[in-house]
Amino acid sequence: MFYDLNVFKVAYAMATHAGQRQAVIAHNMANADTPGYQPRDIEGFQKAFEKSDRQVSMTATRAGHLNGATAPQPWAEFEVAPSGDPNGNGVSVEEEMFKAVEVKRQHDRALTIYKSSMNILRSSLGRS
Repeated sequence: MFYDLNVFKVAYAMATHAGQRQAVIAHNMANADTPGYQPRDIEGFQKAFEKSDRQVSMTATRAGHLNGATAPQPWAEFEVAPSGDPNGNGVSVEEEMFKAVEVKRQHDRALTIYKSSMNILRSSLGRS
């Protein structure tokens, strides 16, 4: 009865997307002083979710991660328009910080959806 609820799948996908996007943003910030480096990003969760008719899967980063599944990345990275630094570096630390805050909010939203859904299930079962 409660084994295939879409709300948990969406919350999981949203949290996974936030984690992957945070990794891309961190990589951009780590290369903020690298000459010629161009920033990267991944498409927003809403756009990816709207196109969810395609088959996507996650990538295991180590042997025990995702039960050892090795599949392609769910959201493709793309280059962002460069900010125009004289050394050819296109990373704007301020923009990356704004993106990081947005991603944290997305992750917190996913956890809140998950926790609220668990509380509703517990209440429906009579276990508060």
